[in-house]
Amino acid sequence: MSVPEIETARELATHASDIKHLQDDMDAMKTDVAAIRKSIEEINKTLSEARGGWKVLIWAGGAASGLSALAGFISGKWSA
Repeated sequence: MSVPEIETARELATHASDIKHLQDDMDAMKTDVAAIRKSIEEINKTLSEARGGWKVLIWAGGAASGLSALAGFISGKWSA
């Protein structure tokens, strides 16, 4: 083998090694992105459940204030 062929073989070996490291990094990133996606889905689910809880709480508060107003109206009519 001549010197240029040896240099070409070395460059190819170096590139092959670099490609292997890049592929390993990409595989690790895919795993990380999948974990992040799962975490975001869990956060969205929790927020959705919390939003529903707030709606129930607001509904219950409105119903309680309505009953309180009705009781005040009735007691006002009877005391007069």
